[in-house]
Amino acid sequence: MTVLELRDVVKEYKLREGLRTRKLRAVDQVSFRLEPGRTIALVGQSGSGKSTIAKLLMQLERPTAGEILVNDKPMVYRGSRAATYRKAVQMVFQDPFASLNPYHTVGHHLARPLRLHHPGLSREQLADRVLELLRRVRLDPAEDFVQRKPHELSGGQRQRVAIARALAPSPGILVADEPVSMLDVSIRLGVLNLLATLQREENLGVLYITHDLATARHFSDEIMVLYRGEVVERGPADDVILNPQHEYTRLLADAAPDPERRLAELKR
Repeated sequence: MTVLELRDVVKEYKLREGLRTRKLRAVDQVSFRLEPGRTIALVGQSGSGKSTIAKLLMQLERPTAGEILVNDKPMVYRGSRAATYRKAVQMVFQDPFASLNPYHTVGHHLARPLRLHHPGLSREQLADRVLELLRRVRLDPAEDFVQRKPHELSGGQRQRVAIARALAPSPGILVADEPVSMLDVSIRLGVLNLLATLQREENLGVLYITHDLATARHFSDEIMVLYRGEVVERGPADDVILNPQHEYTRLLADAAPDPERRLAELKR
């Protein structure tokens, strides 16, 4: 069981303006706890600090202050504990076109993390696990996808391969950074429903990063609203959407598509 926790995490960047430098605080004392079987949506406009938090969690950046803990132990960046962390916390990137190497097959993309995190697998077991991963993300018949390359797949199929790759190390936490924003509207719901199904089946903790309150409500248990790097509102998904307390949350809620509200306006 993997439990991920942030305690008063701060991330600052130094910006040079001519001969002077100033500090930009991209993340300002953010705290939350993500447990297995739960989904937290981190919501905010572009530049609010959402992707910076994802980079901190994936060890692409280091926090300026605060702590990131896994199972109550501080994150480390080297050694066996770091390898254990990278196995336990995996990411689904925003752009399925850029996250897969165009020169390698689907089978290669899935076999590589399996070899890295499950070195004891035989060649036959490895091949079986690759097919199993493809079936888990609803790419059937799995045998037809193993030798394909990314350019032979649709955007939705690429993102499903990216999700399968994230599942390969058997993580406890999945960080999904805008996982459907680059996909056609017609296939977004299918990918979100897949993530929700996998979360239940695998008992995953999911951090769903998005600017879309409508999908956040559909997909998450709890919503945290991020504004200029600071969490300004948090609570159960329905409460935050239907009864927003912060002005910024109300602006986001008003901007979200609402067919019922639009229909009522047309009837006036």
